[in-house]
Amino acid sequence: MRKVAIVGIGQTPVGEHWDASIRMLAADAVQAALDDAQVKTVDALYVGNAYGASFSSQSQIGALVADYAGLGGIEAFTCEAGDASGGAALRTGYLAVASGAVETALVIGVEKSSDTVSTAHVRARNVSLDADFEAVHGATLPALAALLMRRYMHEYGVDLSAFENFSINAHANGGKNAKAMYRNQIKPGAFARAPMVSDPINLFDSAPDADGAAAVILTTAERAADLVPTPVEIIASAAATDTMTLHERSNLLHLRAVASSVAKAYQQAGVANGDIDLFELHDAFTIVSALTLEAAGFATPGEGWRLAKDGQIGLTGALPISTFGGLKSRGNPVGATGIYQAVEAVLQLRGAAGANQVANARIAMIQSLGGLASTAITHILSV
Repeated sequence: MRKVAIVGIGQTPVGEHWDASIRMLAADAVQAALDDAQVKTVDALYVGNAYGASFSSQSQIGALVADYAGLGGIEAFTCEAGDASGGAALRTGYLAVASGAVETALVIGVEKSSDTVSTAHVRARNVSLDADFEAVHGATLPALAALLMRRYMHEYGVDLSAFENFSINAHANGGKNAKAMYRNQIKPGAFARAPMVSDPINLFDSAPDADGAAAVILTTAERAADLVPTPVEIIASAAATDTMTLHERSNLLHLRAVASSVAKAYQQAGVANGDIDLFELHDAFTIVSALTLEAAGFATPGEGWRLAKDGQIGLTGALPISTFGGLKSRGNPVGATGIYQAVEAVLQLRGAAGANQVANARIAMIQSLGGLASTAITHILSV
């Protein structure tokens, strides 16, 4: 296997882009990444997209984007793994370059969530759940996350306020990110007063769906050294799955796919928890943040929330997370989120994160989750 590095990045602002189609958003991110890498073409294009068919009535997004971005004729297709689609596309590009099948790959995540609203949006999102045993009974992602959160609160004797610092931290960081959807600050105490979405999940507790596109260009580490001053190497790429339905899990509060993918990634990279300088996790809900930190080994069961309460997840903390606002403040462009995480990690490792910079960042971990961690895809990046 060849070593793989990221040599170009590009992203659009995250938000509601009523004046741009899915192809237009994608093309903007593609061009920005090509310009950043100072290359004009690539050998293959891999697209992370979760809901193009249900949100935008558009599949075949690989060919669509390649054509519109002026890259017609190259290998191009879409990777889908629910909210982990961006991570799946990044892994696909990584494997293509590492195997020698492709010299230079462009990986893009794109989603146009604002093409559907209200109940139509919920129905479109529900295709990531088990159709026979969850969605058919009216379950939604927020409702299932609420079940996890309620169980956690009961099992470990914590109340809703235990989770507020995850959102406070995300918005503190997102407020400094010009690409973020919501740059407002959340004051202590405001979290518990927010309107309920699915009790106990509230408005400040869950990430907003959004439009956006982000792209990275991958090539061999050997070639990367000649292209850019600071290539960022992907030193691990790992994926794992868990049951689709929550009721089939032996332990509701252990994200088995997270634990497995992190363990595989650590083994590949030859690193451990203490080596990670920042962790861009999938903070779609604060309960998922707490459970992820526990499954990844950064906290013991029932103690993940304490990392937030004690200030350890801030930019100057022991384990910075959501350094550009995460899904909560930057916004969640669903299938594109995993690539936004990669772009943000690259900015940190280049020392180009500006006001969001984590000091002396050398190793970053990023993770995308599909559904409620039915899919977990973990990458470790290093300079």
